[in-house]
Amino acid sequence: MVENKKFRINQFIRVPEVRLIDSDGTMLGIVKTVEALSKAQSLDLDLVEISPQASPPVCKIVNFSKFKYDMEKKDKEAKKRQKISQIKEVRIRPHIGEHDLEVKIKHARSFVEDGNKVQITAMFSGREMQHKDLGIKVMNKIKESLFDIAEAEGRTSSMGTRIFLTLGPKKKVK
Repeated sequence: MVENKKFRINQFIRVPEVRLIDSDGTMLGIVKTVEALSKAQSLDLDLVEISPQASPPVCKIVNFSKFKYDMEKKDKEAKKRQKISQIKEVRIRPHIGEHDLEVKIKHARSFVEDGNKVQITAMFSGREMQHKDLGIKVMNKIKESLFDIAEAEGRTSSMGTRIFLTLGPKKKVK
């Protein structure tokens, strides 16, 4: 006799008729809510509203605590399979050495292979600001070296003393 936030059960179902599903999964058709409730109580089970948006709402005769446990188990399983991608950042300077650039590219490659997005940030200071084209060249070099596994998401953008480029994993064609 507990009211749940997701599902309405037993006397909290306030529609005149429901589409009833028996405890073994067979469709019993459209019946009056009072009859469905009495049938559930005679089996010592609960009447649970599964689909309230349907017309008439779909209700099932089940043990509510077991039903709730199964739903939580499904939610946990779905959450476990869900992949959350993050944005990783790789910072560079416009006058970066060749070997240092290769190391940064290697880090960015591993981030993209793990399924994350990579934000490449070129930072300028002092008179370097007058040669933003050097930073853009380095960005393009990184973009070309990661072309096989990553694609640019949007254009290279500039904000203050920094230039940004976001790379994401390429979409797999089915």
